[in-house]
Amino acid sequence: MLNYNRLLEVRLSTAPIANFLKQCDIFYQFTPTQLELVANVCQEVTFQKDDLIFKENSRSKELYIIVQGEVDISVDPSLVGAREDGVENRVIATMRRGQSFGEVALVDEGLRSASACASQKETHLLIIPRDKLIMLCDTYPQLGYRLMYNLAADLAMKIRNTDLRIREQLLYNPRIKSTE
Repeated sequence: MLNYNRLLEVRLSTAPIANFLKQCDIFYQFTPTQLELVANVCQEVTFQKDDLIFKENSRSKELYIIVQGEVDISVDPSLVGAREDGVENRVIATMRRGQSFGEVALVDEGLRSASACASQKETHLLIIPRDKLIMLCDTYPQLGYRLMYNLAADLAMKIRNTDLRIREQLLYNPRIKSTE
């Protein structure tokens, strides 16, 4: 026999998470039921300022969504041969409330392409494990289609922004050719 009190308790505990998720771009046009399904697989965690969330080139299979605070995304210039005295990591983006990061791990399960570090105290994140999200996508194909479509749009926007930054660097900081 189904315990309706327990069901109500679960719904009440995930309702604030589901309500937050509907404000995030990657959950655009999700139904209330779909949002609750995703909320059920979310894990909540809090990081303090300068806490490392994950390191570049590490293995990880989670998607992160910022509920409160900010997260700096950084790369180590020495990994691509660039030498910068005294610079360990270079911040390439700062993510804020409602934004997601770590989504590439959902697609290819590869190494992290950058590091993520909390840049404010009490940075509150939702973590969605890849295996649980993929299970939801397999079980509910409409949810899976909408999520993958939204993730593709989000990644496309991030690639366009990166492309713009590269172009700006090339235009405003051209390499000086030696006349020797």
